[in-house]
Amino acid sequence: MDPIFEGFKKAYEEGNGYDLSMTLSPVDPDDAPDRLYKFFRSTNFAQVKKDIQYRILYDSATPFKLPAEEGNGWVEVYLAYWKAVGEILNAENAPKSNAKESWTKVYDSWKEMTNALIRGYTNCGFEAWTVPCLYVAGKYMRIFAIKADEATGASTGSVNNFQDDFNPEAEKNEKLEDAARQLNRIFTICLSDRAPLDESRKWGIYNIINLLFKTYFKLNSISLSKNILKAIQAYRGDMPTLDVFPKAHQVTFKYYVGVIYFLEENYEESEKHLTEAWQLCHRDAIRNKELILTYLIPCHLLTTHTLPTLTLLSPYPRLQELFLPLSRCIKKGDLAGFDAALVAGEDEFVKRRIYLTLERGRDIALRNLLRKVFIAGGFEEAKDANTPPVRRTRIPVAEFGAAISLGSKETMDSDEVECLLANMIYRNLMKGYIARERGIVVLSKGGAFPGTGV
Repeated sequence: MDPIFEGFKKAYEEGNGYDLSMTLSPVDPDDAPDRLYKFFRSTNFAQVKKDIQYRILYDSATPFKLPAEEGNGWVEVYLAYWKAVGEILNAENAPKSNAKESWTKVYDSWKEMTNALIRGYTNCGFEAWTVPCLYVAGKYMRIFAIKADEATGASTGSVNNFQDDFNPEAEKNEKLEDAARQLNRIFTICLSDRAPLDESRKWGIYNIINLLFKTYFKLNSISLSKNILKAIQAYRGDMPTLDVFPKAHQVTFKYYVGVIYFLEENYEESEKHLTEAWQLCHRDAIRNKELILTYLIPCHLLTTHTLPTLTLLSPYPRLQELFLPLSRCIKKGDLAGFDAALVAGEDEFVKRRIYLTLERGRDIALRNLLRKVFIAGGFEEAKDANTPPVRRTRIPVAEFGAAISLGSKETMDSDEVECLLANMIYRNLMKGYIARERGIVVLSKGGAFPGTGV
């Protein structure tokens, strides 16, 4: 038990919130792989409260002293932590048949420790510099809730870091839904702190918001994230600006906000936030960058009609597999190939919620196919040898129809072709108009296909 409380006292004397939070970690540190076991075995249920009180309040061997109210608050926190550690050790050694019951007990005991922390901030005067303890409590409460709901270790490796949590088949998420409510309580006590900013719990707000975003995404309740954004907006005048928070908090927040806008089909705002997240992301955070690009690439496709380069995708084999086949087909104007690539990656695209956005990339592939027809049409006969050549701008609908039929490997009648051409003009992917009575498309002489150089 002593190493935990030596760390507690040292962190308290230095005012180091992150070191303090590590004394509440449910994971053994690398340099002490049996710390949790020793901590739990160092006392028993009959003596644990007295032992913790002695080390926090009455140990005369050190000059460390806390006010009685604050000290008693920490006694309750570490008492709940000791009980939670016991449940964690039991769950890790429990047979699979008892996994759900074991991890449910872990979640309930960790929730009690979290509640003890919350009471410490509301009733016992815990100082703002100790807020990283709430980070640890919230992070692992979410993880234990997922383990309790799933009763399996199969997915626990994917819940520890910044990530794209998404569970479209979630049906029974009782503990995770409860964890979301507890995280909302933590969010509220940070957001509503009236202390001056130098001493405010508001400095912990974005870490908790990011945990809430991850939880809502896991629950497939992404719309609830907007309530968080509205609350932040309402307190904007009393909050430090986002750029003064740790970069890790900024990147995660901007990523999730970008994804929220992406799902609302507000691609310009999504691109703005995702680009900022990409620029702030650490260069070695390959997994995080991959997740940002998963949404940023489709955004660029729709907003600027640009495709990812091989150089950009080279560090990300999974993204190469997802996007390169589509990119090649879009660039070549290969409609049939695009459709086949979309079908081949459909399961992954749907899982990542980018299928409908990528489907719109077919318009870009069609634009590139029609552009090839325009270029193949050559130039009009020059009336004067000194006049610069002008491309043929009156293209028979039948020529476009033949190209579309070849590209899609489907025969289309003229009405269908005209409908596709009208849609291209409406979307400003092609400039001109259809002269139906003459069966031709009259294209603009000054940029028939905007943004492509012709």
